[in-house]
Parts: sequence; C-alpha cells; structure tokens
Amino acid sequence: MGGAVIGAEFFISGCKSTSTQVSDLFDTDHVAFLNEVADTILPTTSSPGAKAANVGQFMAVMVRDCYEPKDQKIFLQGIGRLDDASRKQFNGKFMDLTTQQRTDLLIALDKEQKDYYKQLYKKMDADRAKHKDDAKYVAPAMPDHYFRMMKELTLLGYFTSEVGATKALRYMETPGHYDGCMPYKKGDKAWAIDD
Repeated sequence: MGGAVIGAEFFISGCKSTSTQVSDLFDTDHVAFLNEVADTILPTTSSPGAKAANVGQFMAVMVRDCYEPKDQKIFLQGIGRLDDASRKQFNGKFMDLTTQQRTDLLIALDKEQKDYYKQLYKKMDADRAKHKDDAKYVAPAMPDHYFRMMKELTLLGYFTSEVGATKALRYMETPGHYDGCMPYKKGDKAWAIDD
C-alpha cells in the first residue's frame, strides 16, 4: 500500500514551534538568563562552562517538574530579584553586565543567601527550644532563598550532564571492575562514575 502527501512542506511545517515558551513557567528569555547565571557560577576554564551543558534548560525542567508551587514562585520571583539587585548595584540588567560585574553580583548574592540561612537556623533553633516539651510540635516550613536554589540546580545540572561528567570530571564508562582503593594525587579531578 503506498501513497503520497500533497503539500508535504505545509504538513511538516506544523511540527515547527515558533513559541518563545519553553514551558508554562519559563520562556526562552528565562532559559537564556539562567544559562548566563549558571555560566557565571561555573564558567568555562579548562573544561566547558555551565552554558555548554544548557543548565538553564535543566533548571527550567527541574523547577517545573519537581518543585512545589510555593518553591516555583520563589524561584521565578528570584529571576526578577536577581535583575533588581543588578540594577541596584550596577545600574543595568544582569544580561548587560560585564563578566566581572556578574561575578561580583553573584558573590554578593551568595553572601546574602548564607546570611539568610544563618538567621533562619537561629530562628528555627529558638522556636524548637520554645517547644522542646511538645512531642506533637512540627516546625513551620521556612522559605528557601532563590539564589541558593539557582546555585544548587547549576551544580546538579552541570555535574550530571554529559559535558560536566566527561569534561570536568574524570569519566570511565561502566560496567567495569571495582577498585575500592584508588590512588589519589592532590589536584586530581573527582570521578564522575566510579570504575
């Protein structure tokens, strides 16, 4: 049985997407922004940077598929907050900053998130101490800091990507034999997959 499709070009053109939406939460501008943030955290050195692994796309998928709505909201608002911090510190959008300005901004945001968690843990410890005799006490959920979310997803996305696992880490395909006592020399890369 055979056949032909008349106007096949039109038929196939319906398969192309012209949408700038990557998902219901992120568009291509968000992914590009996240790639630049990730590449500032893990820039190209002797191995490719986070942008080469398309970590921005990874973040978008993880936030959409794995985060609860309250955490999705924190993450999405964080994109705007990061850009606001950029405008406040450098009078420009993050995407328009120099590499050094981006690095300086993210170092400041990293310090901010560390201070945030330090204060958060103090509050949680004090709250726990107030309720130490209450066996049914459940500590209230505390919101995450957007920059820590971005940083953690950058590291996870990069080091689990093909680029990160094969170019930044030592990589040996499995299956292989197990060697429980591998020699280590200072400065050696960590193993992506243990042989």
